[in-house]
Amino acid sequence: MQDLKTLIREVPDWPKPGILFYDITTLLKDKGGFRGVIDGLKSQYADASVDIVLGIEARGFIFAPALAYALGAGFVPVRKPKKLPAECVSVSYDLEYGKDTLEMHRDAIQPGARVLIVDDLLATGGTAAAACRMVENVGGKVAGLGFVVELTFLNGRQRLPGQEVFSLLQYDK
Repeated sequence: MQDLKTLIREVPDWPKPGILFYDITTLLKDKGGFRGVIDGLKSQYADASVDIVLGIEARGFIFAPALAYALGAGFVPVRKPKKLPAECVSVSYDLEYGKDTLEMHRDAIQPGARVLIVDDLLATGGTAAAACRMVENVGGKVAGLGFVVELTFLNGRQRLPGQEVFSLLQYDK
C-alpha cells in the first residue's frame, strides 16, 4: 500500500500557508492506484458482513459505491443539507471554526443493518463521528470506518471511541 503514496501529489501552502495538502486526484487517475485502493479496502472488509457502504459527500462518493459493488452491499450517500428529495435525518457537528450538518434519507438504513462508513480522509474525526451518530440514530450498526488517507497527527481516531477504524495510508505530519 505504501506504493500508493507515490501517486498522491503533495501541494504545499494550500488552501492556506502552512498547510500541506494531500491531493488524491493523481491517485484516482492511475488505474492501478484506484484499483489498489478499492482492493485494499475490500480485503479489509471482505469478512465483515456489510449490508450498506455509506459514502460521505463529496470524495466518499468516489470510493464507497465501488467498494459496495465489490462487497456485494448497497450504497447510501450522506449529503450536505437540502440535497436529498425524501424525508431526511440530520446530524450537526462542530468544525474548527463553526458547525456543519450531514443528512441522509430516513429510510436509507434499516434497523440492525451493518454499515461501513467510507471517506477519503480521516483528519480530526468530526465528520466521521457525525456519520456514526446518524447511522446509530436510525438503528444501524457501524461495522467499521474505512479511509484512504489518515492524518495521524490530527488524532481523528480519538473522536471515534469503540469503532473499528482502518486507513490504507497514514501521514504523520
